[in-house]
Amino acid sequence: MRTVYALLCLLGTLWPMSWLWPWLAGHGFNLPLLARQAFATPIAGFAWADVLVSGMAVIVWMAAEGRRLGMRRWWLPLFGLSVGVSLALPWFLWLREHHLATRPPLAKP
Repeated sequence: MRTVYALLCLLGTLWPMSWLWPWLAGHGFNLPLLARQAFATPIAGFAWADVLVSGMAVIVWMAAEGRRLGMRRWWLPLFGLSVGVSLALPWFLWLREHHLATRPPLAKP
């Protein structure tokens, strides 16, 4: 699964950025225009609301799961939210799989 998650990190970075880079080339780092255009239509507002709530849920889950498993640096994929949930979530899942594969086995009672 780590390979799948790594590929999803790549896809989750390149595909969204392939939409953002041309926009930045044409408009620069104009955050007010970006926000207006992101919510310009009801369907765009729906999509962004979904992404924003999903991002909040991912943050809460990553914090809880990372702490529950005793993962080191569970917070690192939060930086992936600068690209989007499409990077942060598979990055965290990759780290989680790595943690589970390398931790010592639990002692049986």
